[in-house]
Amino acid sequence: MAVRGERKTAANAVDTESTEARREAVRRIIRSQQVGTQEELRELLLEQGFDVTQATLSRDLAKLSARRVSLPEGGSAYELPEPRVAEGPDALRVVREMVTGLEEASGGLVVVKTMSGMASAVAVAIDQARLGGIAGSIAGDDTIFIAVSKSSTPQSLLKQLNSHWLKA
Repeated sequence: MAVRGERKTAANAVDTESTEARREAVRRIIRSQQVGTQEELRELLLEQGFDVTQATLSRDLAKLSARRVSLPEGGSAYELPEPRVAEGPDALRVVREMVTGLEEASGGLVVVKTMSGMASAVAVAIDQARLGGIAGSIAGDDTIFIAVSKSSTPQSLLKQLNSHWLKA
């Protein structure tokens, strides 16, 4: 437990990094498959190298605002709220870490690759950024196709997106 005025140590930094890595693994698992119990989630995390107690997992689920929902076919599963995005160009910076690739495709299309389950959130950010030159877009699980308007070019749109997403 941190004490007021205590200096951060390398061990604290590692703990914070491992907590964030574990929580990201929880996000990926819940968004990619139906998980009905904490025990099932704990076993899936163990397969990815995260050995957690039920208490830790419960705190992580609360921190991530995970909730159990009833499934139409019966039973229940955990779900996470949709990631919130900012308005305007800042919306693109918020989702920057979700983007894994960007390329021009034939037929006036730009393809955006994202982490699994994140394409919809990134597509919403693109819409909210109100970039010029976009006729429309469609998102799947990890891929977004952007149709470039006739008044623009795929290269111009790639340049705009790269200005927000290029990682230093």
